[in-house]
Amino acid sequence: MKPGYALQGKTVVLTGAAGGIGQGLAQAFAAQGVRLLLLDRVAAPLQALAEALPGHTEVMTAVCDLGDDAQVAALASRLQNQWGRVDVLVNNAGVEYPTPIDSPAPDAMARWASLLDNNVLGMVRLTRALLPLMPAGARVINQSSIWGKTGVADFSAYVASKHAVIGLTRSLAFELGGRGIRVNAVCPGWIRTDAAMRSLTSMAQQQGRSEAEVERDLLAQQALPGMLAPADIAGVYLFLASADAAPLTGQALVASNGEVMA
Repeated sequence: MKPGYALQGKTVVLTGAAGGIGQGLAQAFAAQGVRLLLLDRVAAPLQALAEALPGHTEVMTAVCDLGDDAQVAALASRLQNQWGRVDVLVNNAGVEYPTPIDSPAPDAMARWASLLDNNVLGMVRLTRALLPLMPAGARVINQSSIWGKTGVADFSAYVASKHAVIGLTRSLAFELGGRGIRVNAVCPGWIRTDAAMRSLTSMAQQQGRSEAEVERDLLAQQALPGMLAPADIAGVYLFLASADAAPLTGQALVASNGEVMA
């Protein structure tokens, strides 16, 4: 167990846990000795992750579609019966794909709506459902992005969703502050995950360039070199979950090797 954050025994709920940043966060929180509920929409990688975590960690898994009110309600009921409380909710789940505004695809608007539902409304549904289980001192950590502070061509739905997450975070900080619940967001930059690499591939195709060229130019915008890995940013979430972050609420912390400084 890694010391430093005083999270041992806390109950942590993590969505989108089966891969990418979620997988890195699951490993980081497990190393703190928390009770961990891992959520995703796919069972096999979720179970494989749970089995690979340290044996001293109490872990539950749940396959849950956060777009389904009934599934979210059933999850909240299960959690209440099993552990009775939520100390940290990490709303990490989300999707990322291009949505060019001039796309001729007949499902273009459906793709917009689906992305917003996944990235924003799913976060709202779960937070609402688990709120009765959150005591004073609980933390909500929402996943935004550096694209929640900037803009980029062809990804307008994703960018809009991540701006919405920051707005939601700031509003909930006021709504829940009287209950002693802190709400913050994290804005990762380019993290080497499957989702990010698919976006990089899409950008390269749109620009008629190689993926290596696009990656080189993206990383050249950073103050620090190299593309981050999920493990590189896990400490930001552990800090926000800890008592050391007690003065922080309504914040959107950027973890981007200095690509965005706002």
